[in-house]
Amino acid sequence: MAASKNQFEFQDHLPMIEEKLGGDGLIGELCKGFQLLMDADKGVITFDSLKNNALLLGLQDLSDDDLLSMLREGDYDGDGALNQMEFCVLMFRLSPDLMEQSEFLLEEALELDFKNSHK
Repeated sequence: MAASKNQFEFQDHLPMIEEKLGGDGLIGELCKGFQLLMDADKGVITFDSLKNNALLLGLQDLSDDDLLSMLREGDYDGDGALNQMEFCVLMFRLSPDLMEQSEFLLEEALELDFKNSHK
């Protein structure tokens, strides 16, 4: 992921977490991350809560525009904030290795379902 003015390297630790903790453990860790970043009163990640907690993500050098872009990228319902599902989907999208692995597992599950339905 590139910042608009500054370049930074996104360090993808999700595959390592998934390998050590499994899928359920990874989801649990993502939920914990969401809890750390969310606005406690609103129950979502807002621009202000992201900006206030940017240091936790190593994003302290990002501009306000960069943080807003991150929010917009994951904001599927257009409310200007990230709910837990949007956050988790965004984290998976930012992890190319996990996306590749997820696509493989989905294809494998669909193939198995197809074979079972045609027995």
